Amino acid sequence: MKRHHPLTMLWSLWKLVKNSFAIILFLFIFRQGSESQWVFYGRIAFYIGISISIISIILKWFTSRYTADDTAFHIYSGVFNRTRRTIPYTKVQNVNRHTALFHRLFRVTSIRFETGIKGEDATFQLHVVSLSGAEQLEKIVAGHMAEEAEEHVTIDVDESIEEGEEQSEPVVTDEVMSLPAKEKQERVVHYHSTRRDILKASFTSLSFLVLIPVLATLYSWVKDFFPDEEVTESLLLTWLDSWWIAGLMIVVLLIISIALGIVRTFVKYGNFQITSDAKRIYITKGMMEQTSFSILKERVQAVKITQSRMKRLLGLAEVELTTAGSLGESDHEVNSLYPFLPVKQAYTMIEEILPSYRVTQEMEKLPRISLWLRLLKPSWGWIIIMGLLWYFKPFVLGQKHAWWMISAILLVWIATCRVMDFFHTRYTLNQNFIQLRRGALTSTLFISKREKVIEVQITRNVLQRWFGVASIHTVNRAKPVLHHRAHDIPLDTAESFQSWYMGRTKDVQTR
Repeated sequence: MKRHHPLTMLWSLWKLVKNSFAIILFLFIFRQGSESQWVFYGRIAFYIGISISIISIILKWFTSRYTADDTAFHIYSGVFNRTRRTIPYTKVQNVNRHTALFHRLFRVTSIRFETGIKGEDATFQLHVVSLSGAEQLEKIVAGHMAEEAEEHVTIDVDESIEEGEEQSEPVVTDEVMSLPAKEKQERVVHYHSTRRDILKASFTSLSFLVLIPVLATLYSWVKDFFPDEEVTESLLLTWLDSWWIAGLMIVVLLIISIALGIVRTFVKYGNFQITSDAKRIYITKGMMEQTSFSILKERVQAVKITQSRMKRLLGLAEVELTTAGSLGESDHEVNSLYPFLPVKQAYTMIEEILPSYRVTQEMEKLPRISLWLRLLKPSWGWIIIMGLLWYFKPFVLGQKHAWWMISAILLVWIATCRVMDFFHTRYTLNQNFIQLRRGALTSTLFISKREKVIEVQITRNVLQRWFGVASIHTVNRAKPVLHHRAHDIPLDTAESFQSWYMGRTKDVQTR
């Protein structure tokens, strides 16, 4: 039995101060000289709450322990009500490490083991752990998963022999290659970000626009500093009165904005590296705060390739791995490969990292009849907005009849998006793979193996029955569950899709 790292108490205290910063700022800075009773009692309540929280942090450290045996994690917690949780290694889907600035100062890290079960008790997380301790725990889980894969392969071979099948030469698959956990294999580096990639990412992500809200906040502070708004407006008009001063200010602000965008992108995506070995995928990123993510290749449920309008013009894409377990804090984006990969490189990298996946670039288009169906399909959102505009008839830019112009522009926009979605929608069934692409402004390419799809649906509304088309719907294990749809595909393709999914029994093996 082990206690958590002593720095866990300092980490919890830091989180407590961080979460209470707004209250501290309001009660002790903004209301520093206030003699109001509610401020007085608010400070007393704050002192009591902080004291209870500090005592709770200390008691939690003394009463929380954990151990890792040959099969599972055992976590003991609780001050008055003792709780014991057991998380088998077989349930671990992902391993996520996050090294914040706090961890780097003390040369420690945090590690989180994710499972495919819902609820807070489905994860085991150490907020502070030594680097060697994190490595040891991760190796224990990885080694056990390798042994389980070895037993699984052995059982399949024994069953085939019992059934009287001819014994052929052993086939070396990804699972078999990952079996000897004791033999340390070298990782293959698939991608490492460069300065050129960081510059391209900073402009593609439009991170240089980060200065606009900063300038708006500064202007608000200046207005608060000068009570008379006429003084603020006169100062601003004085600066903008001369064309060369205004031009110089715009150039300086543009340079500062671009520099801030590059720095922000460099801090977030610097040192981005994608590596893999025979059984796992490793993603690391970050300069100030480092985040690493590892996942078993066999646990990948699907792959999503996303392209925004800007990325599509520049030929870039983002590849995201969908897993059965949760991914911890969403702002870390640990399951995403580099968001600014060239499209061809992204396709090649998927096949390199996941040899069992294949990406088909030639896909089937929707029939022309689907375009007319989409244009004739009523838009309930436009109908509701049209009714509100007709009822209130708002004045826009002094125009009395501007409401019908807004309605017409909105209708044209909806029709344009539907046309773009029609041309971007593609589909294909490639042996035991399915690929679906859809989206108007942002397109998403969904790739999954048949054995990873747990449910399918084929639906047809009234218009689709008249036009002889249908919609297909796939469900994959994820947290939350991953749903993907493709609308208005030919009816014969939908029927082939159903037959294709019925062949899933050939891919899924049960003990």
